[in-house]
Amino acid sequence: MLQVLILFSLCWWHLTGVFGESVSVMEGDSVTLKTNVTEIQQAHDILWRFGSNNSYIAKIKKQWQIFSTFDGPDGRFRDRLKLDNNTGSLTITNITTEHAGLYEVEMTGAKLSSKTFSVSVYARLPVPVISSNSSQCSSSSSSSQQNCSLVCSVVNVGHVTLSWYKGNSLLSSISASDLSISLSLPLEVEYQDKNSYSCVINNPISNQTTHLNINQLCSNQTTHLDISQLCYTSSVSLIVLISAAAAGSLLIVAVRILWICRKQRKTDEEDETGDEEIIYAEPTFHKQDAPKLKHNDEEHVEEDPVAYAPISIRRSSLTFSNNEIQQ
Repeated sequence: MLQVLILFSLCWWHLTGVFGESVSVMEGDSVTLKTNVTEIQQAHDILWRFGSNNSYIAKIKKQWQIFSTFDGPDGRFRDRLKLDNNTGSLTITNITTEHAGLYEVEMTGAKLSSKTFSVSVYARLPVPVISSNSSQCSSSSSSSQQNCSLVCSVVNVGHVTLSWYKGNSLLSSISASDLSISLSLPLEVEYQDKNSYSCVINNPISNQTTHLNINQLCSNQTTHLDISQLCYTSSVSLIVLISAAAAGSLLIVAVRILWICRKQRKTDEEDETGDEEIIYAEPTFHKQDAPKLKHNDEEHVEEDPVAYAPISIRRSSLTFSNNEIQQ
């Protein structure tokens, strides 16, 4: 039993456990993985590995003055690694998402120790865009309460959360764990609402915020009408115009028919009440010498011919009453 205790003590003395550390970094930045060693001793050897395959990416042999970095099997670390010759810490510059993963450093010498790092790399966040949702117009049961439909959106994001806030209170949120997707989050507010609203996108290490300007997005600057009122007014105006056009067409047709009927009735009245006026010219007689004809030795005098002037007839437009006709 005593021997087991002594052996365990020796192992604890020479081996200082295995522990890990989580590190988050923004894409394009640099991150330093520290060994927590103030100064490397001559007998110290340090070896850095990456990924599940434990690929060697850096090593230090202080006794032999060897300080080396490697590009990795696929070259992803080329020109990106820097070693601190005094502490053995490793710096990754211009980091990208392909450099995210598990790193391990092993230090040998008077003491044997190792340390792991879980590195997470996040893309830079875009600024959320708030726009009016013009396809959605709504109003409450009260005609005086008009609502404005909005939408906050971001594109090409991953491992983020998109949220609406009213002041400091969370209203709604949506998250994405995949890479390079688009997110949209709707919101409906009253035009007369004086509260402050903001749309926030965030990940574990950063955030971007856009504040809502209700007057700019939800109203016309001159008439101060919200989107729902505009939609309602447009619909009513369209119905009125269509009705007016139909009524105008019917009115024109009715006036045309009335005019034709009145014209026809006037013609019929003229036919019924009109009379023909006959004007007789005074007869004119012309006396001529009758030729004398002999017939059986008897004189026969032919009667003088009578010539009459022609009778002209014209249609009178005068209308006579019944009394005048009887007279």
